[in-house]
Amino acid sequence: MPPFAAQQSLFRAYDIRGANQYFTSSFIHALGDAFATLYNAQDSQPTQNINANASNASTSVVTKQNVVVIGYDMRIGSEAIAHTLSTVLAHNGLRVIQLGLITTPMMAFWAAQYQGHGIVVTASHSAKDILGIKWLVNNKSPSSSEIQTLYHQLTAHHGYHACPDSQSNNSVLHSENIESIKSSQDSKLPNDLLEQLPAYQVVNVYIDAIAQVFEQLFQHNHSATAANQKSAYKLDLVIVIDCMHGATGSIAQRLFEHFCQHVIFLNDTPDGNFPLGNPDPTEPNRLNELQRAVVLHAADIGLAFDGDGDRLMIVDNNGKIVTPDHLLYLLARIAITEHPNSLSNSLLASEVLFDIKCAHHLPRLLSELGTTPVISKTGSSFMRQQVQHPDNQIVFAGELSGHFIFNDSRFIPYDDAMYAALRLLHWLDQTHNDTNDKKPLADIIQSLPTIVSTADHYLPMPQTATTDCSLVEQLTRFCHYLQHLVDMSTHTNSSSYSQQLKDTCLPATTCKSSACTCATAKAQIALKQTHELLPVGTKLSCIDGVRLDFAHGFGVLRQSNTSNSLTARFAGDSVDDLKDIQATFAALCQPFNAALAEQILAIPAE
Repeated sequence: MPPFAAQQSLFRAYDIRGANQYFTSSFIHALGDAFATLYNAQDSQPTQNINANASNASTSVVTKQNVVVIGYDMRIGSEAIAHTLSTVLAHNGLRVIQLGLITTPMMAFWAAQYQGHGIVVTASHSAKDILGIKWLVNNKSPSSSEIQTLYHQLTAHHGYHACPDSQSNNSVLHSENIESIKSSQDSKLPNDLLEQLPAYQVVNVYIDAIAQVFEQLFQHNHSATAANQKSAYKLDLVIVIDCMHGATGSIAQRLFEHFCQHVIFLNDTPDGNFPLGNPDPTEPNRLNELQRAVVLHAADIGLAFDGDGDRLMIVDNNGKIVTPDHLLYLLARIAITEHPNSLSNSLLASEVLFDIKCAHHLPRLLSELGTTPVISKTGSSFMRQQVQHPDNQIVFAGELSGHFIFNDSRFIPYDDAMYAALRLLHWLDQTHNDTNDKKPLADIIQSLPTIVSTADHYLPMPQTATTDCSLVEQLTRFCHYLQHLVDMSTHTNSSSYSQQLKDTCLPATTCKSSACTCATAKAQIALKQTHELLPVGTKLSCIDGVRLDFAHGFGVLRQSNTSNSLTARFAGDSVDDLKDIQATFAALCQPFNAALAEQILAIPAE
């Protein structure tokens, strides 16, 4: 059996993540060597020395040695893994800056203060028995292929360890052993290779950088005199924050009380046992406590962060969960109206990126803001890669799952949930002050189009023969075929269309196998039924599964990037529209898998 074959499943589309028993000491050491090879191969750039005592984070060039920042979340085992990785990297000649317990966006912020190299040991919103690792190279998240390359590099060099392994190669690293791990691993390290930043410095520099953003925003929205007067002003909003026992609990109080007058915190003690459930604000009923607290305290808004602080969900002043589609629109609106170039013509070609699972109203609403809506594959790493492309015109990007990126050069272009929340709070406060009429968040949401939708629902992956295409591939080809028939019917008369229909079938060139037996190869369908399934004007997108936009709703069916399942979401202008769209997708899937068609019909509205 190949080395670390059991760990191959950990290397996913976005990160390394899986059951904690696979994170053995030998695996972590080998992974550390693979990371060291990766980072040592980067062109060395001058690093920056952060002066945390200054009012603003000032920097000075200190060395051309490659530097990697490393932090960890609150999970049991994360600290031990982070320290082992730090030690292995230092033994390989890299300078390592240890950040301690932090959020993933804070790791990205600190990586940007040096050379853009960083690692955080986190499994984000997953269950307590899951561990994981995310990383950046030159401020960029790895692609799926780069993640697989790291795995193959790990297996190719598995026999070499840069530092002694004090435990059994098959033992799992645990935080309760951290002191013995430190003493055995650090004894032979040069003092200048492994540095632990004080917790106050890690937090203060981050807060100072966000404070500078708000000073810029005051200057953008007010005269210089008014901006100076308002720079120390705290937002006059009552806010409830649920940290879900995640990593944001280590900083949320200091951060939000720095900018806000009235803040109530829930579950803000980091606890890897997650006594109230997974730190995932998108799970059903997971925001119930936050909703009750908002009503109890007559708060203006409720905020919820996931385990590693890169996802945001909100509750309005009535205690109602705001759909991520509406939240994405509001944040995009803020990014556009508060952009440094919003008063010039340079935003005319701006774009807003949204993922394929967002509702059908969103593109129209974004267009009304004067920006170009751009649909994207699902995945925060995909989103970051597009935002960071040098030729992009993207000013904001967001996902249904709660990842949001402001790309206005004011802060790091990363999906930082706490930063996004503060931008939203600032805008709400400014809206109140500018109009002298405090308009509640619920009223703002009420002015947006109604969305009746299902949740992002997981369905079992249907089994297909080994020679067949996957169901998503079959459905993709089928929809292209139907679209072709609709296009033919609009350009030919009825008799010509009937003859062409007899001669038309979907080309098999996109099949993975020449022996493919998928139903679309022989599909023939009447014109009437074609128009029922894909009415004229329906928009088809196949960049990530199958998405259909109809006149009064949309639906999407795609393969999950993180599990062997399908994800589906449907939305309509009304309950009847939603049911019609689900029925359409069920009819499209019926030729391939009747059970899946029934499951689609059974998905309830939120």
